[in-house]
Amino acid sequence: MSLNPRLRTAITDTLAEAVDDYEDFHRSPELSMQEIETSRAIADFLSDLGLVPQAFGGTGVVAVIENGEGPVVAYRADTDGLPIAEDTGLDYASTAEGVLPDGTETAVMHGCGHDTHITVGLHLARALTEHRDAWSGTVVLLFQPGEETAAGAKAMLDDGLWEQVVHPEVVYGQHVWPGQAGDVYVSSGTAMAMSDSLKVTVLGKQAHGSQPENAIDPIVLGAYMITRLQSIVSREISGRDTAVVTVGTFHGGLKENIIPDSAVLTLNIRTFDEDVRATVLERVRRIVEAEAQASGAPEPLIEEMHSFPRCYNDPDATAAFVTAAEAELGAAHVHVVPAVTGSEDFGAFADALGVPSVYWFFGGYSPERLAKAEPPAGNHSPHFAPDDVPTTLETGLRAALTAVLSRVGK
Repeated sequence: MSLNPRLRTAITDTLAEAVDDYEDFHRSPELSMQEIETSRAIADFLSDLGLVPQAFGGTGVVAVIENGEGPVVAYRADTDGLPIAEDTGLDYASTAEGVLPDGTETAVMHGCGHDTHITVGLHLARALTEHRDAWSGTVVLLFQPGEETAAGAKAMLDDGLWEQVVHPEVVYGQHVWPGQAGDVYVSSGTAMAMSDSLKVTVLGKQAHGSQPENAIDPIVLGAYMITRLQSIVSREISGRDTAVVTVGTFHGGLKENIIPDSAVLTLNIRTFDEDVRATVLERVRRIVEAEAQASGAPEPLIEEMHSFPRCYNDPDATAAFVTAAEAELGAAHVHVVPAVTGSEDFGAFADALGVPSVYWFFGGYSPERLAKAEPPAGNHSPHFAPDDVPTTLETGLRAALTAVLSRVGK
C-alpha cells in the first residue's frame, strides 16, 4: 500500500525540522551503552508528542503508541556512535569525545548513520501520533543502544522488555548505507551474517632479545596462529558455504630487544549458517591451541568478546514489505539483494518472541556522488555522511511508515 496524500504532505512539510534534528544528533554522538544525552533527547521528543517513554537496558528508550483495535507491530532504531575521529568537513561535524570501557580516550562520530536512524524513528512517531485517523492498532518504538558492540538488544531483553511491553506480531528495522538516496535494498531469508569476535592471549616466556633460546616467543607463535587461521576458510570450509575470518589486531611487547611473555590478537568471524559457525569456531580453537603446543607454550586464553545473531528476514513478511514499498517508492527504487556479511543484533527482538522480522537498507548518496570514479565512503569510515540528507531522511521515513502501515493502516 502507498501512503495517503496527507501523510506524504506531512513528511514534506516537516522535512526541514527532521534535517535539523539529524544535524543535532550528528554533532553529539555517544559511545555504545553510554548514550545518556541521546536517550534523554529521544525521551524528550517522545514526551512532547504525548507519549510515555520507558527506559530499558540502561540507555534504551521504548514508547508504545496505542490507537484502538488492530495489529501490534514494532519498529527499531539504534542510537550509538563509533570511536572514530570524523573527517567529513561538514559544518555540523562531530567534535565529541568519549572513553572506551578499557579507559582509552577517543573521538566519537556517528560513522554508521545511527543519527539518521534516530531521526527517522522520532519522526515516524510524530507522523503516527499526529495522524491517528490513518491507522488502528499499536506500534512499539524501540530506540536501542549499543548496537555496535552487540550489547544493546540483549540488555533491553534482559531488562524485561517483552515482560513489560505488549508483544508485536512483526518487528521492522532499517539501516542507511552507501546506496542511492531514494532507494531501498532488502534481502529475503538470511539478510546479514552472524558475527563472533574473540580475544586470544598468547602466553610465552620472556627473555632478552639476544637470548632467544631462553624464551618462548609469543610474537612468533602468534604469527604462526594468524597465518594458519587463514587456512580455515580456504581449506576447511566447503566452497558452497560462506565464512570470513579476520584477525583485526595483534599486540605484543614494549621494546625491540625484549621478547615479551605474552601477546594478544583479536579476530572476527562471519558466517551465515549455524553448522558452519560451529565448525569455524572449533577450527579456530584447535589451531590456536595446537600452535601453542607445537611451540612448547602454555595453553592460550581464548575469550569471547561479543557475538551477533543472524539477521533473518521472514520471506512472507519481506514479500509483503517489497510489495508495499514498490507501491510507495516505485518498483525501480526497491531492490531485492543478496545477504551481506555485515552483522546486526536487530534480530534478537523478534527471535526472543518467535515472530517474523524484516530489515532493509536505504541509500544515503545522491546519483551525482555515486557517478564519480571514486566510490563514496561506506559505513564506519571517518568520511561517511549522506550528501543528500533531505532525500535520505524522506526515504527512510516513507519506508518505515509504509512498513508499519502495511499492517496497521486503514
